[in-house]
Amino acid sequence: MTLKSNKCGNALPPKKKSNNLAMKSTATDSEELSSSDAEILAQIAAIKAENEALKRDLQAKVSTVKKTKSANTTTTNKTSGGNNGKSRATAATEKESKTTTSEKGGKVEPAFAGELPDVYVGGDSEYTVENAAKEAAAAAAASSSSSSTATEKSTPAPPTSSSSASSGSSTSLLTPGFEIDPIVKSESPKNIVFVTSEVAPWSKTGGLADVCGSLPQALVARGHRVMVIAPRYLNGTKSDKLYEGAFDTCVKSKLGCFEGLQEVGYFHQIKNGVDYVFVDHPSYHRAGSLYSDVTNKTYGDNQFRYTLLAHAACEAPLVLPFENTGGRYGDDVVFVANDWHAGLVPLLVASKYRPHNVYGNARTICAIHNIAHQGVEPNTTFPNLGVPGEWYSALEYQYPEWMRAHELDEGKVVNILKGAIATSDRVLTVSEGYAYEITTPEGGKGLEGLLAARSHRLNGVANGIDLEEWNPSDDKDCAAPYSILDFSGKLECKRALQREMGLPERDDVPVLGFIGRLDWQKGPDLIRDALGALMNEDCQVIMLGSGLTELEEWMKWAEGQYPDRFRGWVGFSIPMAHRITAGVDIFLMPSRFEPCGLNQLYSMRYGTLPVAHATGGLRDTIKQHNPFADISKPEEVGEVGTGWLFDNMSTQDFIEATKWSIHVFKEKKDVWRAMQVQAMTQDLSWNKKAAEWEQIFDWAKVDPPHCT
Repeated sequence: MTLKSNKCGNALPPKKKSNNLAMKSTATDSEELSSSDAEILAQIAAIKAENEALKRDLQAKVSTVKKTKSANTTTTNKTSGGNNGKSRATAATEKESKTTTSEKGGKVEPAFAGELPDVYVGGDSEYTVENAAKEAAAAAAASSSSSSTATEKSTPAPPTSSSSASSGSSTSLLTPGFEIDPIVKSESPKNIVFVTSEVAPWSKTGGLADVCGSLPQALVARGHRVMVIAPRYLNGTKSDKLYEGAFDTCVKSKLGCFEGLQEVGYFHQIKNGVDYVFVDHPSYHRAGSLYSDVTNKTYGDNQFRYTLLAHAACEAPLVLPFENTGGRYGDDVVFVANDWHAGLVPLLVASKYRPHNVYGNARTICAIHNIAHQGVEPNTTFPNLGVPGEWYSALEYQYPEWMRAHELDEGKVVNILKGAIATSDRVLTVSEGYAYEITTPEGGKGLEGLLAARSHRLNGVANGIDLEEWNPSDDKDCAAPYSILDFSGKLECKRALQREMGLPERDDVPVLGFIGRLDWQKGPDLIRDALGALMNEDCQVIMLGSGLTELEEWMKWAEGQYPDRFRGWVGFSIPMAHRITAGVDIFLMPSRFEPCGLNQLYSMRYGTLPVAHATGGLRDTIKQHNPFADISKPEEVGEVGTGWLFDNMSTQDFIEATKWSIHVFKEKKDVWRAMQVQAMTQDLSWNKKAAEWEQIFDWAKVDPPHCT
């Protein structure tokens, strides 16, 4: 939706001065400092700066010793993979702990951004105060003989556990304080072809584009050869420039569909080892969004546009030469058909190619990102699809009587997603929870019977995220960097967000955030209905999104009703989404259904704890808070949870879960910090998810084709 306004229509109230600022001087303290007092303060500041420099130097030397020990214990046929360099984190760990004054009282207390407790530091039992000096002394000698130097100017990561260091099997990630699994080359590399209606950064309306933009690159890193096929959208906006890096292959294909031969072209661009192929046809060149016109009315020829995409995708591995870049993919490939837009690919492979001994070794996977969209059209359009007539039953679907337009309507349609599920070799969804939900009447949207019948070949893999784009220790859109070693930067992000939104700068109140479409699925109406109760808890709420007019108008009303505690931003802004994710304390995600969800992953990456409805991928990716976990015991640190889930989609349950999160924030700061650490140290990388996708590819290749 077009950005309507930066913020809701109400004028922002004058910002209140935070109690963190100096209070008005009294008669006794308004006198100017004497020159001797100023000199003393200057000396104190100099000593403080010197101590901080010594502390950083000590940490660097200790880290050098640890890394030297790790290198010495590694077998001779392995290398350390460059771990002697400093981490990419910026100055987050160099910040001084700050103090703040409570809004309600005048007592000055340390800001909630203190140092990490010993039990959380990398899980390293060797790193103690007692032996730090000893290791630092040894570091001097070690550093003089070290042949490698740090290539990045950043704070060193904490020492890793001796077990992981000695194995040499972990790769330090962007955020200091934790590690992820290494990238392991596949033992059976494959040619993989993703077919999708959108792919980031070229075209995007939701999470599908992120998956098809990031997952293929992770698969390439693991040794596979990957092609992504999507339309070449040109809508006369600045986004058209994104396609300037793609060159015309001069290959044309004539596709038999819609009562004739339709000619398409192919553009090719290589990015991070992935072959991105853009199908070119005039139907993709028009003003508006990907699926609708400038008035937000769905295009009437979408069936034609994505039938072309499916036919063109089936031809691409056979006709595109890819000279000097590996040659043709050939017919031994794995197709990943994403949602209904690519749903004809499995059906075409089974009905048009395999009978002629083409794609006999190929396998097809139907990836469902949102089963609510199925590509349904009247059954009279079947001849247009270019599918042999004997395969009509694969696409045929009949609506129940209560869904038909009138008494004479038989409710017969062609359902492209149904055809993909029926003919693909395997079916995949974007979370295990969603894989189960779509086999039930509540979540299957009429296809639950077919999916239940294919449950033995139905799997779910939750999405990953781009850890470089979403990196709290190096986010250019945020006010300050931070990591699990030093959370003071997150406090700065919170204060900066409060200033930007015109809210009082208060460290003692939790800030709740929401980012998403204002529609029925995402559940903003629960926030609306619960707002009065939440305002009684002394908190602030910030919402970013656009959608239903009634909810946009409600956001404007809420700003006027709660000028010091509520802000709404109608529209969408990626930089603002980053700042909200980093600046709020609690992320609200009361979705009615969520195949996977990405915002909860982003928020946990930034130490912002989510409150969410226990559905689909939200249930899979958020670990429910355990109030009985003893965080004084290292073995229970990872059991405290990463957020709060509520089972029933009701306002009361949502209020109770949110109140519980506010209680922990205000009353149990050590538990809150432990939850943040657990959330931020999860491996949310695409590399981990790519390994799970690999397993499904292997299963598909082992089994015989489902349809021939």
